Amino acid sequence: MTEPTPGTGAGLQHDLAPDLSKAEVLIEALPYFQRYAGRTFVVKYGGHAMGDPAAARDFAEDIVLLKAVGINPVVVHGGGPQIGQMLARLGVESTFVDGLRVTDEATAKIAEMVLSGAINKELVGWIAAAGGKAIGISGKDGGLVTARKVNRTTRDPDSNIEQVVDLGFVGEPAEVDTTVIDTMVAAGMIPVIAPIAPGADGATYNINADTMAGAIAAALGAARLFLLTDVAGVLGADGELLTDLTPADIAKLRADGVVRGGMVPKLETCVAAVQAGCEAAVVLDGRVGHAMLLEFFTARGAGTLVRA
Repeated sequence: MTEPTPGTGAGLQHDLAPDLSKAEVLIEALPYFQRYAGRTFVVKYGGHAMGDPAAARDFAEDIVLLKAVGINPVVVHGGGPQIGQMLARLGVESTFVDGLRVTDEATAKIAEMVLSGAINKELVGWIAAAGGKAIGISGKDGGLVTARKVNRTTRDPDSNIEQVVDLGFVGEPAEVDTTVIDTMVAAGMIPVIAPIAPGADGATYNINADTMAGAIAAALGAARLFLLTDVAGVLGADGELLTDLTPADIAKLRADGVVRGGMVPKLETCVAAVQAGCEAAVVLDGRVGHAMLLEFFTARGAGTLVRA
């Protein structure tokens, strides 16, 4: 029997086997490319994954890939751990209410320095290294976000009396003007946004990055809101990953005490975003390599998907 010529026949099929598997992945992703070309994805990047260079590199590559296939990514980043490290280094203590840091004037200045300075420009650098063109801004730039002060109430466990807690210079978006984002996207740029914004009173407010991302996603009419954090997603009472939730499901989980702490503002953001017209919001583990691409461009998915 004549042996197959190298590079042809059976030999060719064997040589191409790994490449065919790559082609199958691309074919699986094709309907998603077609459906969402020209649409906007708002991606909140945060958690301890931000301190991992390998995770940051994977994230930047994902963002550049989205842009390359015709999707417009808008990045909003957090930086809670980094702010905490800086405050500890400076001997400033922090307290939290429902996952929000109580912020006095000194803490607000430190938060702006860390968020708008070090972290924002580091992310811009990672995206540039992956071949993308990014511009770092905050809610202050171009009148993007006007903040209003946030207050929270807590219930005393002994007296069962509700008390108002002053969170200081913690804000939430009152108004969003997307002109600066629209201009950047039209120029082929990737906006990278720090969650700092001015109030109507002239003060500077620190905004929870999840809340900021949700407000921007709603204002842009985004197709997807991704919240990348340092947990696998929303976990049930038994510790299992809950892959699909509705606002009603979330309300029950919160009433039962299953959802608490830092997950509370995340899910509040998801509910507000999908009720404002965002097609879906996803809570993902940013420490997992390319988790965002696995969630969106494959049938397997990852994390917790929230739909209205």
